[in-house]
Amino acid sequence: MSDFEQLTQALARNLRHWRGERRFTLDALAARAGVSRGMIIQIEQARTNPSVGTTVKLADALGVSITTLLDHDRTPRVHVVLPGQAVRMWSTDAGSGASMLLGDDRRGPVEMWSYRLEPGEGTDSDPHPSGTFEMLHVTAGELTLHIAEERYAVPAGGAVSFEADVPHAYRNEGPAPMEMTLAVSIPPVSGA
Repeated sequence: MSDFEQLTQALARNLRHWRGERRFTLDALAARAGVSRGMIIQIEQARTNPSVGTTVKLADALGVSITTLLDHDRTPRVHVVLPGQAVRMWSTDAGSGASMLLGDDRRGPVEMWSYRLEPGEGTDSDPHPSGTFEMLHVTAGELTLHIAEERYAVPAGGAVSFEADVPHAYRNEGPAPMEMTLAVSIPPVSGA
């Protein structure tokens, strides 16, 4: 089985598990996530590979990390991710991209991401559930962070934290590649 097939199967299995754990019907999860019932059925049957945005919406609605939905081999106490083993979530032809490094749900969903944005590129994020908190550290270049209507310049070596329940975007408006590590803390979700 290829890595892609493993990922699709893990997502199907984990989505069914967490939907059952939260006691959400298909309709309840569809309404919470803003994802169609038909799409959820296709994902749970491993007949489609959803976009990163759809996966984020489902994870947020379930109150789990994306890693939890994609993980096919969870380790209970120590989880080492070696170079090259992070889950590549998106990329562009120019070289920008984001990888999920780690995620854990033992004490509320927490995710760690690695981002690289080439000059002139960026990515938008829909608002996360109320109480979601993000922290990031820029390791190269300069990040232009858009939060609602405000812009913040974060140079290499700088860090920022913010409530992520509003639209936000990460942009590289500088001349050199921008790299950062991002941590996301999502509030737990109780059943319907």
